[in-house]
Amino acid sequence: MNQALELGNLPEWNLDDLYPGQDSPELKSAISGLEADAKLFQESFEGKVSGLSGDDLGAAVAGFEAMQDVMGRIGSYAGLLYTTNIGDADIAQFYQGTQETLTDIGTHMLFFTLEINRIDDNELEAKLASPALDRYQPWVREVRMFRDHQLSDEAERLLHEKSVSGPSAWVRLFDETIARLRFTVDGAQLTEEECLHLLSGKDAQNRQKAASALTEVFDENAPLFALITNTLAKDKEVEDRWRGYASPAAPRHLGNQVEPEVVEALVEAVRNSYASLSHRYYALKAEWMGVSQLNFWDRNAPLPEDDDSVVPWNRAQDTVIEAYREFSPALASLGQRFFDGNWIDAPVKQGKQGGAFS
Repeated sequence: MNQALELGNLPEWNLDDLYPGQDSPELKSAISGLEADAKLFQESFEGKVSGLSGDDLGAAVAGFEAMQDVMGRIGSYAGLLYTTNIGDADIAQFYQGTQETLTDIGTHMLFFTLEINRIDDNELEAKLASPALDRYQPWVREVRMFRDHQLSDEAERLLHEKSVSGPSAWVRLFDETIARLRFTVDGAQLTEEECLHLLSGKDAQNRQKAASALTEVFDENAPLFALITNTLAKDKEVEDRWRGYASPAAPRHLGNQVEPEVVEALVEAVRNSYASLSHRYYALKAEWMGVSQLNFWDRNAPLPEDDDSVVPWNRAQDTVIEAYREFSPALASLGQRFFDGNWIDAPVKQGKQGGAFS
């Protein structure tokens, strides 16, 4: 079993490309600068967005974009650090504190998109004649897609400020619970990832043992998982009802810029193909594995003739890049930058307050 659990020397994230440490001067400076810029942004534009010229609105959007970039970088650093160290209490505290800080900073910026959505269509069309704003037309269009479901400024601010103690807190509880769970297989205490890894191995006994361990522990925690799921579902139902969405999937359709009918057609096509695709595949797999009916722990099992040799990282990297290059050299170039460690853009121009808004 130990051999089956051997995952090899996989690469690890080098988060120094974002910030050199959670207590680093660079991160602290970015946060303090961002907070100052957000307050200055609010003082400069709150209540005035509709009266801005196209050029001035374009400049405001550019400043908003720069702050969003810094927020994304800070949030990504905290999130990735937490994701790889969920069991570390100090890092969990840092992640929670960073979320709260970014939420507070975002409160100063919340007005901007709300006011953009209140601009008359004809007035906005005239402003878009400015090249400074026209370059942001796709973003403006996406923001305004949600304006019919926008609540009052006070309600939007309440939802924004409660987000850290609302749905995201329940998601974090789920993540940390899963990370703490241990699954006993042949006397070894395995994490969820290690146990799931066994389900993809060639050893049928290990697959069955792993499936039994997963089932037992998940059953024990079913009441908590049900509480989390039901709470999140109810929270979404309440907000969707207040915003006037026709269905739970409606906001996702807007975000994806796809008509509900298109999604329903896709779902229906998949359902109609169950018998000819998934059912047929599992029947064939059961036959290949010499059983009359496929066991649930064998769904991810490799086929008997599958090669289980380890693919070197460089070869896997080249395979991905070449696959992208087949249909998009630009995406291949972007992917190569990621693998080379050059995916982080140059630092955003610093403003007077030391942040990203100038």
